[in-house]
This record gives sequence, C-alpha cells and structure tokens, in this order.
Amino acid sequence: MIIAIDGPAGSGKSTIAQQVAGRLGLTYLDTGAMYRAVTLLAYEQGVSFEDDDALGSIALDLKLHFEEDPAGPPRVFVGDRDITEGIRGQLVTQKVSLVSAHPKVRHALTLRQRELAAEGDMVLEGRDTGTVVCPTAGLKVYLSASVEERARRRKNQLEEQGVCISLKTLERDLLLRDSYDSGRALAPLRKAKEALDLDTTTMSIEEVVAAIVSEAERRGQEDQERC
Repeated sequence: MIIAIDGPAGSGKSTIAQQVAGRLGLTYLDTGAMYRAVTLLAYEQGVSFEDDDALGSIALDLKLHFEEDPAGPPRVFVGDRDITEGIRGQLVTQKVSLVSAHPKVRHALTLRQRELAAEGDMVLEGRDTGTVVCPTAGLKVYLSASVEERARRRKNQLEEQGVCISLKTLERDLLLRDSYDSGRALAPLRKAKEALDLDTTTMSIEEVVAAIVSEAERRGQEDQERC
C-alpha cells in the first residue's frame, strides 16, 4: 500500500509518517528533505534561489539517499555527506518554499519520488504527495493544526538544536509559508478530495498514528475481501 500524508509545516507529518511506516512495516520517504537538500546545495554553491535552470540542474543531479538510524529518523545523505542537520537549519527552512516552487526542481524531484513509490509499500509525506506525486495512493491523509500549535512545536524543535526564536516570529513565518505554498501555481498545497482529514491541534501523536493505521488496515481488509 502507498500512504500519502500531506499538510502544512508543523502539522506533524514527519513524526506521524515515520511511526505509521514503522507500525505497518512500510518504507518511509520524506519528500520535503529532497527539496531541502536542493536548497542547501544551492546556498552552498552560491546559486540564486530565483534561477530555475541552475536549481533544476542541482535537483536533476541530486545523489540523495536515506539511511536508517536506530536512534531516530533516517539520516539524509548526498553522496557520502550527512546533511541531516544542515537541511533543518533556519535559512533552508525560510527558502525551501521558494526553491520548491520552481518548475524544473519540481519536475526532477517528482519523477524521482514516483520512481521510489513505484517500488510499493511506502509512506510518503510532503506537500503534494496525494495530489501530484501519488494521486492513486491507497490512502491519502491531510494533517493540519492551528498556527499557534505549529509554532509551538517548531519552537520546541529549534530549542533542542540550541536555537531560540520567539513564538510570534515563528507564527509569522509559518503564515507566510502557508500562503506561499498554497498560492503557488505549480503543485500548490491542498487537500485531496478523498483524503482522511485530521486536525492534530489537540491530538497526541499516538492518537493520530492510531487513526491512520486503523484506516489503512480497514482499507487493506476491504481490498482483500474484493479479491
């Protein structure tokens, strides 16, 4: 089964997708990490975040892979270089929406994501996995949460990394990113019509995971009965 989990920043996609994949024995793919990797490499190479051709070349040539980490989420590598921490920095977070809106970047990474999904039995999470990357996914999920809760989660993550930013600043950044992601012409952030819609504002991680796993198992059982 392919499970596609979409939603805005801070809605819990990564944590939830990882745990759902673990519970169901599926592979986990963080599509956002791919866009973050392109953003990081562009910054390091001095490439303009407005240069579609140059950014597209970086995306097309991206030699990215994931490695399991018993202590937490999969590590992200470009070649032999571990960029797991680098792609979560504040600059990348601020610029990744701009980079991901470029047509050549999206084309290159969407093709790669579809190739990976074609292997089957995977949980993908991002902004357009259920609407563009895998529109025929067996289960589509859309996670949301209030901007206040999403900012609080992001603040906790940053503080664990030793970074201190005010809640108001994070709320403003999230609202700007929501507007950009939802308003872009190419593959905008939106909920698939048939998606399981979960507002995670007051839900625990376990409650969200349980809801998705239950729905996946129900659909899997229905598929078996039809066969």
